[in-house]
Amino acid sequence: MTNRRRGPEREQLAAFLKSRRARLSPADVGLPMTPRRRTPGLRREEVSQLAGIGIAWYTWLEQGREIEVSTHFLDRIARALRLDSTERAHLFTLAQNRPPPILPAEAFGVTPTLRRMLEAVAGPAYLATASMQVIAWNAALSAVFGDLEAIPSEDRNMLWLVFASPPHRAAIPDWETDARAMLARFRIEFGRHRDDPAFLSLIARLQRVSHEFHLWWPEQDVSMRANTAKRFEVAGIGRLELEQSSFLVEEAPDIRLVAYTPIDDRSADKVAAMLRDWTEKTRQRAAPNTP
Repeated sequence: MTNRRRGPEREQLAAFLKSRRARLSPADVGLPMTPRRRTPGLRREEVSQLAGIGIAWYTWLEQGREIEVSTHFLDRIARALRLDSTERAHLFTLAQNRPPPILPAEAFGVTPTLRRMLEAVAGPAYLATASMQVIAWNAALSAVFGDLEAIPSEDRNMLWLVFASPPHRAAIPDWETDARAMLARFRIEFGRHRDDPAFLSLIARLQRVSHEFHLWWPEQDVSMRANTAKRFEVAGIGRLELEQSSFLVEEAPDIRLVAYTPIDDRSADKVAAMLRDWTEKTRQRAAPNTP
């Protein structure tokens, strides 16, 4: 441990930790309330107890000393102090001058705000994890590509649908071009999540069921270039021309919003007609049967 004069980042870190500790009471974290507490909030020893770390190391960190701390150490403190995702990121920036590791997608909940935003998109749209697992979608997606609710949850994955679902594959006229591009992007994400069971399980399953995936996966192609213009053939409707856009969700950087916007008026009219038809069918299914 070094004991150099602390810099401004460490002073800010010390102030931040003290403020987060002061806002919590023992009752907030399941600890008994003890008498003779001269200051509000948790004591340092209570934070170290909750985090499962040494009191000396936590004290030094809160004093702003120039000590090296691990990601695991900081995550323990973040959990003990009940930090939200923004506060956790700020803690890592002050302590390590870099953002924290991305939390697993399982820790992210689809909020009502995000669901309303999905429905506000005129074309098909969905939220997906880095492994392309779809966790929420709008009515337009169901209307155009089929209801994902009818698909087993483990198969609600865009890479799986493109490689292993005959109806979804048949809807893509330029299937090989689009499938290779998707696979090259997926490999980049796999490089960032090499030990993630979701990635490993999906790869193993696709190796078994898709001849093309089995052949192409060893080629090691990677690319972030995306052909945003997408063409789809929908039974009874014909061709749709859609433009794909992808955005990271700020509060969960491992989650992406993917939206398909009609490129021309003809495609927009077709999507709108399919959505009206889907909405009416959904309404009829939800209506109680009357004699």
